[in-house]
Amino acid sequence: MAVAPDTAADLVYQIFDLQRAVRCIATAAIRGQETGVALQGVLRFVGEGESRATSLAERLGVSAPVLSRHIADLEEHGLVVRRQDPDDGRAQLVALTPLGADRLRSIEEQRTAALQDYLRDWSEEDAGNTAKTLHKLTESLKKSARATAAGTITTP
Repeated sequence: MAVAPDTAADLVYQIFDLQRAVRCIATAAIRGQETGVALQGVLRFVGEGESRATSLAERLGVSAPVLSRHIADLEEHGLVVRRQDPDDGRAQLVALTPLGADRLRSIEEQRTAALQDYLRDWSEEDAGNTAKTLHKLTESLKKSARATAAGTITTP
């Protein structure tokens, strides 16, 4: 079943509007912190487990030099460490330090509390249904992006 053009256009608009709202909330929440929104995003992905810097760059959709600068900033703050990949001496593995894990936990707790406050007039069912829908959307978009990158589907 295909999505109608008007529906797809509205969905695109709603996604961009949601991104703007989330960015505004995130920006307000980080005032006075040494890690900005971009660094917090990198910190979150690193927090999912030690991985190669190149893999992180792909997952974040940024170039290797951009990621390298972000990692250097996080490293300077003592939040991540880099080490040589034992399987490939040219590659680096990135992981959280204990301080980085604590900072990530704190950031996530603050964001959770803020979202609970912002959505105080939502029911648990509304929030759960929205989370499921967003997860489905995210998985569909990631699958399509991977297929496009692999050249197995083309966009009009």
